[in-house]
Amino acid sequence: MRQLVSTEWLEKNIDNVKILDASWHLPNSNRKAKDEYKLNHIKNSIFFDIDKYSNHKTSLPHMLPDKDDWNVIVSSLGIKNSDHIIVYDNSDVFSSCRVWYTFIYFGHNPNLISVLDGNFRKWLDEKRPVTKETIKIKKTKYKGTEDISLVVNKDQVDKNIIDKSFQLVDARSEKRFLGKQPEPRKELRSGNIQGSINLPFQLLINNDRTFKKREMLIDIFKEKKIHNLQKIAFTCGSGITATVLGLANSIISGKKPVIYDGSWSEYGRI
Repeated sequence: MRQLVSTEWLEKNIDNVKILDASWHLPNSNRKAKDEYKLNHIKNSIFFDIDKYSNHKTSLPHMLPDKDDWNVIVSSLGIKNSDHIIVYDNSDVFSSCRVWYTFIYFGHNPNLISVLDGNFRKWLDEKRPVTKETIKIKKTKYKGTEDISLVVNKDQVDKNIIDKSFQLVDARSEKRFLGKQPEPRKELRSGNIQGSINLPFQLLINNDRTFKKREMLIDIFKEKKIHNLQKIAFTCGSGITATVLGLANSIISGKKPVIYDGSWSEYGRI
């Protein structure tokens, strides 16, 4: 799997790949990702609206869409099954990892979907090409296939509290995990899922927004007593930062990530 590409690599290959701006911001951030994209984005990139391109048949935020809907979405973005896709974001929660995971869930070749290491901030700091212009999109006929083994649901999470068939790892901050800080969504109580392990996703990221090296990631997972010898599933507030842990674990183990898609937005409902 080629989970990450460098800013240098992307600039060299900028005309040979599909680039998605997957910026998404927490509800209480007072930021609008689409407006920011219109002001400035990486050359050739297309805006990927995580909320718009999600499942609207549920009240839970940005859940995985149906396969047929996904095929329509990706086809409308001009992406083919054979395309190498690079995803980046300008978000505090590394939302690009969510889109990376979604493509893998729907069967895109894991070697042909990557996250830009360092994201938009590093790209800007290095003064690489940006624009306000949008590219013309020619629709395709994308065909995805679901891998339902990459998702766990609430029933499985509840059952796992007793039978402990997998480790559940929570990407939220320690204060949110321990219930010492209110959730950004008012309809949610504070706390965590019984038996889950807390690994705040920020611990996996360097100051320049690149991921830490594999050896360091292994040490962090070991310190938290997360073992790749058994199945691991990742959770968070609403299924976004769980995928940051999923990507890091993929760097460590080569495994595709397993995500509790509903996360605390479902489990923590009052």
